[in-house]
Amino acid sequence: MTKTLTIKDEVYKKLAAVKDPDESFSDLFSRLVEGESSIEALKRLRGKVTFTDKERLLHEVSARREEKRL
Repeated sequence: MTKTLTIKDEVYKKLAAVKDPDESFSDLFSRLVEGESSIEALKRLRGKVTFTDKERLLHEVSARREEKRL
């Protein structure tokens, strides 16, 4: 069965940058959600994604961690 997904252009570009040249997007999604540990996924993303506002990102991560503790 085939499904159509709608994503923003910026998300598509990020996914395309992470995808192996001979890998389909379906294979990429499968690998990201099933086959690869979070640590391995993060290692593959290193250097491929840039954060425009690192301080804001760190603040949001800290806030979400705090929410989970409560």
